[in-house]
Amino acid sequence: MADRNRGNDHDGIARSQNPADLKRDALRDLLPEAFSEGKLDIPALKRALGEDSVVEAGERYRLDWVGKTEAYKTLQAPTTSTLKPVREQSVNFDTANHVFIEGENLETLKVIQKAYFGKIKLIYIDPPYNTGNDNFVYPDRFQESKEDYLKRINELDEQGALLREGQFRKNSQESGHYHSNWLSMMLPRLYIARNLLREDGVIFVSCDDHEVHNLRCLMNEIFGEENFVAQFVWKARKFTDSRSVANVSTDHEYLVCFSKRSEFRFNGLPRDESKFKNSDNDPRGPWMSRSMLGLATSAQRPNLHYSIVDPETGTSYEPAPERGWRYSKKRMEGMISEGRVLFPKSTDGRPREKKFRAEMESDSIAIPSIIDKIHTSDGTAEVRSLLGKQVFDFPKPAALIKLLISQTTSGEDYVLDLFAGSGTTLDAVLQKNSEDGGNRKCILIQMAEPMDLDKSEFSDIGQVARTRIRKALERIRESDDLLNKVPETEGFRAFRLSPSCFKQWRPRTFETGEALAEQIKMFMETDTDAAQPEDMLQELLLKSGYPLTAKVRTLDVEGIPVRSVDNGKLLLILESFNAEAIGSLVARKPELIIGLDAAFQGADQLKANLSLQCRDLGIRVDFV
Repeated sequence: MADRNRGNDHDGIARSQNPADLKRDALRDLLPEAFSEGKLDIPALKRALGEDSVVEAGERYRLDWVGKTEAYKTLQAPTTSTLKPVREQSVNFDTANHVFIEGENLETLKVIQKAYFGKIKLIYIDPPYNTGNDNFVYPDRFQESKEDYLKRINELDEQGALLREGQFRKNSQESGHYHSNWLSMMLPRLYIARNLLREDGVIFVSCDDHEVHNLRCLMNEIFGEENFVAQFVWKARKFTDSRSVANVSTDHEYLVCFSKRSEFRFNGLPRDESKFKNSDNDPRGPWMSRSMLGLATSAQRPNLHYSIVDPETGTSYEPAPERGWRYSKKRMEGMISEGRVLFPKSTDGRPREKKFRAEMESDSIAIPSIIDKIHTSDGTAEVRSLLGKQVFDFPKPAALIKLLISQTTSGEDYVLDLFAGSGTTLDAVLQKNSEDGGNRKCILIQMAEPMDLDKSEFSDIGQVARTRIRKALERIRESDDLLNKVPETEGFRAFRLSPSCFKQWRPRTFETGEALAEQIKMFMETDTDAAQPEDMLQELLLKSGYPLTAKVRTLDVEGIPVRSVDNGKLLLILESFNAEAIGSLVARKPELIIGLDAAFQGADQLKANLSLQCRDLGIRVDFV
């Protein structure tokens, strides 16, 4: 999958991948006969799948709302934005495995989609719950041209933060599109999140009673109803809420879980080994006793309602009238002959099964769908202990996220949180890595939502998260209770969503030839002189499908700095290049060379010579 998403789309105006194009390509690979001249042929699709497999127009079961079509347009609209490194906000930038991105999360997801397509094992989302007091990004225009949308999403300030003027607003319950606004906000983000998941990946979305019903329907549409895993009930409140108008204390929230594929299974909880004994020295090893009662009435399963007779005493035992036995009579007789049934010493009891540890199919037991003993107040206390004060309302406790991490990930898996808040998810990843020696990598995305400076020393939520992560790193390094200390080289790379380093052609109707000429002149004038080499490098790596933590070396090639990535498979020429360096560069035998046009200073012959020598050796060359 990674190789498929690493292309040579380096013409200086490369845009993010269109999810619709990805789906179309996948469908074409699976059903080439359903396409004609590049277009989907519906009659051919019907023939391939069978007439009954395609729903005709008309009434059907589906989730609809005002703005759904526009939400899909928002999803499919490309972005030309990029991510620029912010070293001064990072910790150990060059060696860090974790990433913190400041920026609007939908645009950011589009930017990173190529680099992380099909690579994320666990995605956690804690979006606005749509309580009527939440602020989030949503359009209030439900009819909008693609050109207008592109103009709107590229409103960025001088620091590179997406302004989204007029969109980041309170979604009031009095709004005529109250639920529609929330669904329109969630749809494109969940869609791209699914694209980022590995085939064995899983996603959790936190919510409460305000939108859980709509969320389930929306995720059924995006992930497939067959990929629903569980709807966990989290007892978030520790103490009773006396403020309820209806005199009901709502103590719970939900974690809705879907997988990429239906074969997904949780790791499970450790089995209690203390229950297994071998008091009778059975050669089959330690065993435990367990009930043999079933779950069916005599009307439902009459074959499970029969008498069990102790062969030594002749005592007969009846099942519970409403439950019957777990096993059929024939199987029960076999278990008795094999010494697998324990008979009670009194007639008041019931026979139980002798279950041997060696015969257990798994070393773990199922996790319950109700999560308790972890509360929101724990998260508040954690943030206060790290930052010295309460600066964030209702942060998720690290123990909750750590539970999800322990049940779904291991080794070097990627974890993504696109509503990062106070940074709980990365804190939890750091803790879990320290506990089990894993090397999980975490990506956080958070918009620079402003905070009330009268109540906090922090200007925005991103600053809170970065500070918390620094403190968490320090705490783990200083702890004596953890088996695996965080390496001194560990940290996080900070990035900011920003405009592209390269000129972008803006297609529109030009009223005069002079206007078109002016646009061409502007496009030909490069921005690379003003852009920093590291910013351009990062943008080119992202558009080449490399992760944000890709390790980069600087080589000296005949006195010219050349960046090397992926053990020399990719070489990048960002600064002035000359003919004397061609031989040494080509001799390194990379798979791909990317060169800035500005580095060749208009010398087309130099570019042609490099291209010819590379072609002879099977090396691809792209100029930007």
